[in-house]
Amino acid sequence: LQGQHYHTYELAKNTEPEKEEEEEFQAALAVHPVSDMILMYRLHKHFSRIQLDRIYQEIQDLQMQIRNLTALTPAGEAGVTWPVGINAPFLPKSRFEVISWDYFTEQHLFSCPDGSPKCELSGASKADVSEIIESAVEQLNRRYQPLLRFSKRQLLNGYRRFDPTRGMEYTLDLLLEAATQKGHSHVLAKRVSLLRPLSKVEIIPMPYVTEATRVQLVLPLTVQDLDFVANFLDMFAMNTLDTHDNALLTLLFIYHPYDAQRVGQVDVFAGVKAMVGELEKRYAEVKIPWISVKTEVPSQVKLMDIVSKKHPVDTLFFLASVWTEINMEFLNRCRMNTISNWQVFFPVHFQEFNPALVYRGEQTASSNTDFLRDGHFDRHSFAEACFYNSDYMTARTKLAADILDRDEVLESMEVFDVFLHYSGLHLFRAVEPGLVQKYTLRSCNPRLSEELYHRCVLSNLEGLASRSHLAMALFEQEQANST
Repeated sequence: LQGQHYHTYELAKNTEPEKEEEEEFQAALAVHPVSDMILMYRLHKHFSRIQLDRIYQEIQDLQMQIRNLTALTPAGEAGVTWPVGINAPFLPKSRFEVISWDYFTEQHLFSCPDGSPKCELSGASKADVSEIIESAVEQLNRRYQPLLRFSKRQLLNGYRRFDPTRGMEYTLDLLLEAATQKGHSHVLAKRVSLLRPLSKVEIIPMPYVTEATRVQLVLPLTVQDLDFVANFLDMFAMNTLDTHDNALLTLLFIYHPYDAQRVGQVDVFAGVKAMVGELEKRYAEVKIPWISVKTEVPSQVKLMDIVSKKHPVDTLFFLASVWTEINMEFLNRCRMNTISNWQVFFPVHFQEFNPALVYRGEQTASSNTDFLRDGHFDRHSFAEACFYNSDYMTARTKLAADILDRDEVLESMEVFDVFLHYSGLHLFRAVEPGLVQKYTLRSCNPRLSEELYHRCVLSNLEGLASRSHLAMALFEQEQANST
């Protein structure tokens, strides 16, 4: 057709495509007869392998061309990166940019997500390590056969790190048994380096969002939070009401059963209600409703159940904590990072360290440029969250069908757990420099689940100070005791 020849090939009965080596078969555009779907898949696999081999050959040819051309550049052969054609390793400009290596063996990982020093290698990490070891032995055999044949005895040491410019890098110390053609064998240790390069970057289409969406702030309050409410309301008024940002606030007053019985004589939240009244007088068009809840266990999910029923399904919630300082920068990120029926946003706020330990009587830092210096991003806290009411209601319905109204299960869960286990949405968990919280010792409720209580205690402990500050405090204490 138009000067091009298209070949067909007739398969013999009970043929095996993998063993067909005739040139006519390899160059065929159409193959017949295909009697069943198993044969169709085997043909597809065979021709996919042919295409893959061609691609590998093209890669080798390109790598050879790169080597030849690099020899003519000013850097010479030293300018050739490994692997050829892959970006050079990331060069840190300071010690803070150094990418650390994670140590592992075939059974354990020594850099665990939960911060523990040692954890069992499982799941995708175990499959990754097994595949890398197999690939390393296969490459060694491909290079040294038929003179030597290698077989793995043991992985002595393993190191890996993720380089965002290249991919996942590995360094393996392997204990190998090398066998010669005459049958002699010898055990030797060999270090190999491997790279799992990043594939082609693909832009994922995302639904359209705007910064004009109204944000409904939800603030749960307990008796222990009363000292911090004034600052929260002041920041809300200054950064939201004064700027006429499209944001509303709802307060949740969480009464202990004992306080709820005495609310007629002494209302523990009377002062907060007075502050809200003053704000409503100052801003005539603003209404700040509140909801009273009586419970001993202020479960995040139970509280959201109450709020969710009182708002439309298209409401964008921002579940805040009393230590959150509201600002327009974060509210806009809340709007942009939360997508209905697609994604929910759980920011990781920046927690300042205890100034008594960090500064030890010295003047605190006042510059706004280094406000992220003396603190850390609190990854143990899930108090702040941005999500749409419709997404929460959908996930909550699936949760209700699973737990069959067992309240004790709700006390062990947070909103994050609901979305993680009972929704198919993207969970965007990222550090948020727009949420900076002053140091304070959180009150951990022992009535919540053991995991939530333990997480709260860890947040308090890690929020005290950095290791260097704690070391200096201990050193000064020991010096004072010795004198």
